[in-house]
Amino acid sequence: MCELYSKQDTLALRRRHIGPSCKMFFAADPIKIVRAQRQYMFDEKGERYLDCINNVAHVGHCHPEVVKAAAKQMELLNTNSRFLHDNIVEYAKRICATLPEKLSVCYFTNSGSEANDLALRLARQFRGHQDVITLDHAYHGHLTSLIEISPYKFRKGKDVKKEFVHVAPIPDTYRGKYREDHADPASAYADEVQKIIEEAHKNGRKIAAFIAESMQSCGGQVIPPAGYFQKVAEYVRAAGGVFIADEVQVGFGRVGTHFWSFQMHGEAFVPDIVTMGKPMGNGHPVACVVTTKDIAEAFSSSGMEYFNTYGGNPVSSAVALAVLDVIENEDLQGNATRVGSYLTELLNKQKAKHPLIGDVRGVGLFIGIDLVKDHQRRTPATAEAQHIIYKMKEKRVLLSADGPHRNVLKIKPPMCFTEEDAQFLVDQLDEILTVLEEAIGANSEGVATSENTSRRTKKPKEAHLELSGEGAPDQKENPSQKRNGLCTDKHSQLSKRLKT
Repeated sequence: MCELYSKQDTLALRRRHIGPSCKMFFAADPIKIVRAQRQYMFDEKGERYLDCINNVAHVGHCHPEVVKAAAKQMELLNTNSRFLHDNIVEYAKRICATLPEKLSVCYFTNSGSEANDLALRLARQFRGHQDVITLDHAYHGHLTSLIEISPYKFRKGKDVKKEFVHVAPIPDTYRGKYREDHADPASAYADEVQKIIEEAHKNGRKIAAFIAESMQSCGGQVIPPAGYFQKVAEYVRAAGGVFIADEVQVGFGRVGTHFWSFQMHGEAFVPDIVTMGKPMGNGHPVACVVTTKDIAEAFSSSGMEYFNTYGGNPVSSAVALAVLDVIENEDLQGNATRVGSYLTELLNKQKAKHPLIGDVRGVGLFIGIDLVKDHQRRTPATAEAQHIIYKMKEKRVLLSADGPHRNVLKIKPPMCFTEEDAQFLVDQLDEILTVLEEAIGANSEGVATSENTSRRTKKPKEAHLELSGEGAPDQKENPSQKRNGLCTDKHSQLSKRLKT
């Protein structure tokens, strides 16, 4: 493999020149990836890893049709979007054809963060309202305007929620406020939003928007109950606000049954604004906001021109068009349904076998495995999740853990993932869970054995740090800063105890 530096030199240079807040996957033992193809990534030694993390390389890493489209257009022309060009309008026409009729006006950006920031501007301009309702544990991007509405990034004890931000309970029927035994969890969670609106009005505030991922990713692969979005949209619109569906992580056929995740809620539910990003360019930086003519005209009436130098440039549009072609030509949406259903079936069999698995949830190739220490209390198995993702890496399978407690294994692979890949993933997970459960003493009812296990799983006073040479982490730090495969003290302790 072609490398500029050895792995150790690359690590040393990264520590010297890259900001310390820019974390890596598997920070205790990072993988140096030098190339990738379809659903596989390869390190500097040529070792192949099955990629179950990358919802960015949507149609597969380095897909030849996408690469060819980029090279062909780059060789011909790339310029800013103020020049008349076919690619941007062709893409706008095709993407609008996948959406409900009223969503017909596009704005192009370079990232999902830019798209969500623009969506907020559109919403606030529409009726002159300011306030935003977001979901607990939500993440919508890294810009200041988005960190403010992303509880996933709030630092406990350090950030004060802005007065224009209102946080609604996550509509999680497994470990949320209203669970699967509730008669109508959709209405109950929607009523929480209505209460927020009423309280805001009492305080003289006006709602501009409700924003949510159509399926919450960072919050732990949460699928909202049927009917929830419809009711929320009704309440928000009655208050003069708009509904923003964030499809940055979950769109472009990932759910299989539909092209957009919000479409799972039926034809009667249509958002006012849809944002998209990550998979749109298969790794190339391109994103988009699609909205209604009324909202677009209100935005234009402000007199402020919207101009994005690179948004929708000829190369980006050519790449995005190629991605649409591949999704259609290779029936990747159908593949998400077939392989996703097969994988979910395999995982549910593992759930019946392994007490550490509390819940398997998801649609298509968007699946979460909620790990618990106790089925009745649903106590999150955080340390165990961290241990598992490192052990899976040793078996050449890349997974991440997320959610408020970092105990949900996330599966969101490239859409070319096969049934053979699904079987391999589950076989490795089965083996690791078997060894782990024997070590921690999990019983057949799914409850870790009482006091002895508690003593055995205590975190030692001295556990190694994420990166050698770093100081001790802030004990008040939000757990979200140690997610997605970053080593934790508990993982360190489990690794020491389990010699597998």
